Amino acid sequence: MLMVIFLISIAVLLFCIIKLKLNAFVALLVTAYGTGIACRMSLADVTDTVTAKFGSTLGGIGIVTGLGVILGMFMYESGGIDNIANGILKKLGDDKSQIAVAISGFITGIPVFGDVVYIMFAPMLRVLSRRTGYSMTGYACAISIATTCTFALVLPTAPPLAVAENMGINVGIFFFYALISAFVGMFAGGIIYGGFLNKQDHKAGKTWDFSDMDAEIKEAAEETGKAGVKPKMSAGMALSILLVPIILILIGSFGPMFMPEGTVLNVLKFLGSKNVAMTIGVLYGALISRPYLQRSVTEIMSDGADKVGLILLITGAGGAYGGILQASGIADFITGFFGKFNIPILVLCFVISQVLRCAQGSTTVALTTTSAIMASAAAASGVSPILCAIAICAGGIGLSLPNDSGFWAISRFFHIDVTDTIRGWTIGGFIAGVTILIFVSILSLFQGVLPGLM
Repeated sequence: MLMVIFLISIAVLLFCIIKLKLNAFVALLVTAYGTGIACRMSLADVTDTVTAKFGSTLGGIGIVTGLGVILGMFMYESGGIDNIANGILKKLGDDKSQIAVAISGFITGIPVFGDVVYIMFAPMLRVLSRRTGYSMTGYACAISIATTCTFALVLPTAPPLAVAENMGINVGIFFFYALISAFVGMFAGGIIYGGFLNKQDHKAGKTWDFSDMDAEIKEAAEETGKAGVKPKMSAGMALSILLVPIILILIGSFGPMFMPEGTVLNVLKFLGSKNVAMTIGVLYGALISRPYLQRSVTEIMSDGADKVGLILLITGAGGAYGGILQASGIADFITGFFGKFNIPILVLCFVISQVLRCAQGSTTVALTTTSAIMASAAAASGVSPILCAIAICAGGIGLSLPNDSGFWAISRFFHIDVTDTIRGWTIGGFIAGVTILIFVSILSLFQGVLPGLM
């Protein structure tokens, strides 16, 4: 009966999002309440569970997510991200431009939300494609897969934060292994597969329409030449904004493995806690980016707070739905049901996440829900919960369909049709996700040796 209720709840969630066009935040709350009532939880328990899990999810990720958006805006508005991309492109050259594009997307996708990255890079990549003859689908694949790998796996973005919170794992150690895993996925899905797409398109003699670009290039040149336009922050300075909180978090997480207890270690733990580290990073970013900003620091911070609101609401509602699945016994039933088939825990984490991602389109919803379902099973499996968390995140990367807003953002910004979007984004993401699953499965063989995995 519990499995039937779970399947109906998923169907209701999909109906609300896809057919009724409800925002995911409202759809998740409706589904959470309905699922609790269908499982015969008391009305008081339903409301208490939704409220408690919504609050605890936001309490675990809200500060870091908000600060992460602000940090990314300092990098973006100071022009530092442009210089990071231009520097990598210049260093690698046109013949390796796809690698440069993927690396640029990988770096900028950590502090900046995906659609913003696409808006930033699309005009430059269309210019590059016209100049080099490189496949526009290949470029779109490289940047989108790199960006979605970091969005799904690398802190301080909301989805991996929610996964870490639900599974109760150390965010610093999780960040370290997730970052490596994201790079592996980007390399396979963005660079290797993107290069394959380029060869396919050249062999087929495929071309793209750039007739609309002349006016855009002229407008950008006029804007750059205006008096009073401030210089852009250097790539090195922009990267330092990103690295300051990351280094603090890593030191705070790995420090206890190598240092004795004492005042120094306590200070490092404090500075390395995710909220404190991100606060320091934002203060540092505000200080060094000020000379390069066209707007005031206050305006940028306010704008960042506005942007993060809906993301937090969706993530919190996903946590509430996951809380109902746990409190009603559905989560334990599902893991026990699949356990009868002896499916490896990492594969199960990936598959559930991938199915939810494919069905309703949102990476955030898929990862938040799956981590709530699999938390107890991962803890009891004997496999590192950190590797299980990465497998869940990997499942949220691929098989993006037209029910995903990101699908249309990529098609629109890069001026590629639906078929090319499926080739570059949908299939490329699936390749990246499966590659990450294989990678963490290999890591699980050495989890007794690798630091922080047990």
